[in-house]
Amino acid sequence: MSLYLLLTRVIGHPEEGRYVQLRRDWGCHLPLKFLLFFQFQALLGVLLSAPFLLAAVNEHPRLSAVEYAGTALWAVAFAGELTADSQLTRFKSDPANRGRTCRVGLWRYSRHPNYFFEWLIWVAFALFAAGSPHGYLAVFSPLLMLFFLFRVTGIPATEAQALRSRGDEYRQYQRTTSAFLPWFP
Repeated sequence: MSLYLLLTRVIGHPEEGRYVQLRRDWGCHLPLKFLLFFQFQALLGVLLSAPFLLAAVNEHPRLSAVEYAGTALWAVAFAGELTADSQLTRFKSDPANRGRTCRVGLWRYSRHPNYFFEWLIWVAFALFAAGSPHGYLAVFSPLLMLFFLFRVTGIPATEAQALRSRGDEYRQYQRTTSAFLPWFP
């Protein structure tokens, strides 16, 4: 995922609109604010890694049915996120689509299918960890991820940027398309 983002969003591309807006909103002391912002994300990474820790301390040598289910869900979610990201990249690479909203493929059924499948990946991690002693504690990770996607860094920031850049066209998309869960228009 890091390599994909580096190649499709960083190298040779302008700064993402959400970060441009943060610079505007935050005003002064930007280096310190961005340092704290990214350090907070690092702390979240530690908290979100609970499913991996719980799975790693599992003393049972064989995989259980729930771990196989977690692995299968991960594969489906990974394929879904890869598909959503690929569809968006193809859409954005066409100059005729500049300033328009992607409504093809999975983007016809969800305004944020990439976020939905990313969240499912975290659900898969928690499901896999559920096969371990105290694995039920891993449910904290997808719940925390869902909170951040809905209330903090995911959907609110992305939608605000889309409204700034696409206006009424995006408002129409909001009225006709599910925000998160892929569903019929």
